[in-house]
Amino acid sequence: MGRKERRAREQKRENYATKHSAQQRKQTLIAVGVLAVIAVIVGYAGWMFVNMDQSTAPGGPENAGALGSDHTHAALAVRVFGDYFDFSAPAYQIKSPWIHFEGRDGSTIHKHATGVTLDYLFESLSLGLDDKCFVFQDGREFCTNEDYSLKFFYNGKQVQDIRDIEIMEDDRILISYGGETPEELESQLIELENQIIVK
Repeated sequence: MGRKERRAREQKRENYATKHSAQQRKQTLIAVGVLAVIAVIVGYAGWMFVNMDQSTAPGGPENAGALGSDHTHAALAVRVFGDYFDFSAPAYQIKSPWIHFEGRDGSTIHKHATGVTLDYLFESLSLGLDDKCFVFQDGREFCTNEDYSLKFFYNGKQVQDIRDIEIMEDDRILISYGGETPEELESQLIELENQIIVK
């Protein structure tokens, strides 16, 4: 093997090593660039999440304060022909972070922001409610008519409507549908007064 051939092989090895080293550098720079872009995106998203106005989050009630601006509990009883409506079923548990039932309890409302009304609670549960009708998710309606009426009680006093009420700590709300006597309504109110509010 002559000097010329040896020199050619060494030159070939150096060229291969230089080319291979350049390719590795290029791949490393691309990887570093991609990781830097990902880090910037994650950092920006984290900053936006921390600084976002929770009241404008999708699905939030109109005029509500930021999540965590309130933490209030109230008792609710819904009676249809004397029977309790069960909010402890999974279909009614934590449907909104602003106001909900939780912990398999169907009698305590938990409100987590200021400005959230009972109307939003029922809307988030896909239940229809106005001053004349209570409508179940399956479409069954219980409306005031000649024989039966829908009645609302807020802290023991009968009111025309409860939709615009923003609950305060330890409030008690009764919705009763049927043809109850005054004595039966009084009994429902006493039961509601004795109902435990889970905090």
